[in-house]
Amino acid sequence: MGPKLQAYAYLSQSSCNLYLRAYPLACQESYDMRPEIAVLDIQGQYRVYTEFYRADAAEKTIILVNGSMATTASFAQTVKNLHPQFNVVCYDQPYAGRSKIHNRHEKHLTKEVEGQILLELIDHFGAEHVLSFSWGGAATLVALAHQPRRIEKAVISSFSPVINAHMLDYLERGVDYLGQRDGDRVGHLVNNTIGKHLPSLFKRFNYRHVSSLAEHEYGQMHFHINDVLHSDRQCYLNAAKRINVPVLFLNGEWDEYTAAEDARIFGNHVAQSTFTTLQATGHFLDMEHKAACRDSQNALLGFLKPSQQSSRTRYSFVQDHHASAI
Repeated sequence: MGPKLQAYAYLSQSSCNLYLRAYPLACQESYDMRPEIAVLDIQGQYRVYTEFYRADAAEKTIILVNGSMATTASFAQTVKNLHPQFNVVCYDQPYAGRSKIHNRHEKHLTKEVEGQILLELIDHFGAEHVLSFSWGGAATLVALAHQPRRIEKAVISSFSPVINAHMLDYLERGVDYLGQRDGDRVGHLVNNTIGKHLPSLFKRFNYRHVSSLAEHEYGQMHFHINDVLHSDRQCYLNAAKRINVPVLFLNGEWDEYTAAEDARIFGNHVAQSTFTTLQATGHFLDMEHKAACRDSQNALLGFLKPSQQSSRTRYSFVQDHHASAI
C-alpha cells in the first residue's frame, strides 16, 4: 500500500459542520466497504465521529446506534449484513471511541440528549431506518417518540423494558465496579454475563476495550447505570406508545439479561410491532457464531426489505432535525 492519503474539506449543511478525511482502500473485496469519515459539530455542543458506508444502488439509509461502552467497531458484522443493500451510518457517542478526543466531557449525557443527537444525525444523513443494539435502545426510543418524519422502520435489538433478576445483578455489580473505576473487574463482568456466549477471541477484544476506558467513560457508564436503576421503567413504555412506525424487536434465545419474553411487553405499547427470537444465541446476536450471523441478516432484511430478502446473494462472516434541547 502506498503512503496514506489525507484530504480535508470543510462543508456546511443545516447545523452540522463536517470535517472529512479520506483514506485509500484498506482491503480489496467485491464491493467497496470504505466509509466516508466525518466529525459532525452538532449545535456547537458536541462533536460526533461518523462513518458513512455508501452503496450506489441502495435506495435507503440505515443508522446504527451503539450500546454502552461500545464503538463503531462493534458494528463491523452488522455493517456487512446490511451493505450494500443499504447505505449504512455508524457513529460514536461524544464520550466514546473516536468522538471523545473532540469533546470536553464536562457533564454526563442523558438518554434524552443522546436521543436528540440521534435525531440530528437522522436528519443530516436522511436516514429512513434506525437499528439499535442493547442500551442504545433507550436513546432510540426517545428519538422515535418524537416521530421523526424521515424514519420508516426501526429495529431495536437486545433490549427489554424489564430489569429481571439477571440484569439487576449485572447492573448492581457494574455500578459498584464502575464507581471504583476498576476496569479489570468491569471487563470480566461483561464477559461472564452478557458476553458469555461470545467466541474467545471476541471476549479478549471485549476485555481489552472495557478494561482500558478513559476516566470519563467509566463515569458516564456509572451515571447511565445509576439512571437505569433508579428511574421509572415506565418511561420506556410511555415513549413506545408515541412511536408511529413499524418496529422489529430482535432478541437472542439464550439472552437472560434482555430476554425475548420481556421484550414482548412492547407489543402492548408499539402499535406496529414485530418480534423475532434468534435461536441458539445470546445478547450479542450476530457476533456470536456463523448461524446467528446468518439468522440475524435474514431477520433484518426480511423486515426492512421483504421483497428482496429472498434474492440476497452475498453472505460473509467476520470475527436536518435541529435538536434545540442540546
